Amino acid sequence: QEHLLESGGGLFQAGGSLRLSCTAPGLNFDAYHLAWFRQAPGKEREAVSCISLGGGTINYRNSVKGRFTISRDNAKNTLYLQMNDLKPEDTAMYYCAAVNKAIAMNIRQALGLLGRTGFGDWGQGTQVTVSS
Repeated sequence: QEHLLESGGGLFQAGGSLRLSCTAPGLNFDAYHLAWFRQAPGKEREAVSCISLGGGTINYRNSVKGRFTISRDNAKNTLYLQMNDLKPEDTAMYYCAAVNKAIAMNIRQALGLLGRTGFGDWGQGTQVTVSS
């Protein structure tokens, strides 16, 4: 059912750093657009960052620009999110998600599809809590 597995979350101090990882052993990794989403209590799920098949196209939510860096290592079937200068508002459950290139021709389309309930491949999530 779940082909994506996140790790790296925990409790962190504001201003600190961490790196989330997402492995995809059940997928042809290099055939998927990838994205990180997050959902805080009482809030809607929101896209944090996304990256195209070979990493050539990357986008970030404005609130994380300059602080977060998304990357992928297709040879290792791993997606990363480096999170620097953490803020309390970064507290959320973080999920990785994937959309096959046969379905989405670019990141914009992939994000649109992932915004639909039940669409795409998702991990179980990893909790990130940032204290002030």
